[in-house]
Amino acid sequence: MADFEAKLAVATSLMFKELADEQLVELAVRDDPEAFGEIVRRWERKIFALCFGMLGREDEARDAAQEAFISAYRNISRFRGDAKVSSWLHRIAVNQCLTVKRRQKSRSEEYLGDEDEAESRVFVASPAVSPKNIAEKGERLKLVRQAVGALPSELREVIVMKEFEEMTFQEIADTLELPLSTVKSRLYTALKQLKLRLERISVEVV
Repeated sequence: MADFEAKLAVATSLMFKELADEQLVELAVRDDPEAFGEIVRRWERKIFALCFGMLGREDEARDAAQEAFISAYRNISRFRGDAKVSSWLHRIAVNQCLTVKRRQKSRSEEYLGDEDEAESRVFVASPAVSPKNIAEKGERLKLVRQAVGALPSELREVIVMKEFEEMTFQEIADTLELPLSTVKSRLYTALKQLKLRLERISVEVV
């Protein structure tokens, strides 16, 4: 009996891996927790990396990512299907990160615009990806990450999604529920501010 159940579990897992995200959502809506578990397995690294990029602290990023998936599970029946599941998850994660930052601000634990405080929170990208256009690593990469982490949240989230998560402009627009033109404008502003910050610390960006 145990062998049969084990084989059934393996077969179910393999079946889920072959399904599209939207199909898994449909199953999850029908109270199939294993289907949602597959969604979590597919996207947990990406969502954690996004939260890490926005918050800059591993413990806060893990908590935010966990809360994002809990929120997604609770609201799975509200998924409209007018955007990709990945965009929907990213949007929930971004909102969760913004909630965390608002709480920090209200407790005066985060000082926006304070260079020393910003530099104490080092931006760290997902281990699987690297910043675009950065040729050298080591100390220079550390300074680049600090400069990204010092950007205002609305600029940092766009540059994290585009340069580190490699999302398209449309995916970012869907995630943040912003016009495409606004996303492009924010990225342009973010890159411009990043360049100025790097010039001040004599970091060359290729």
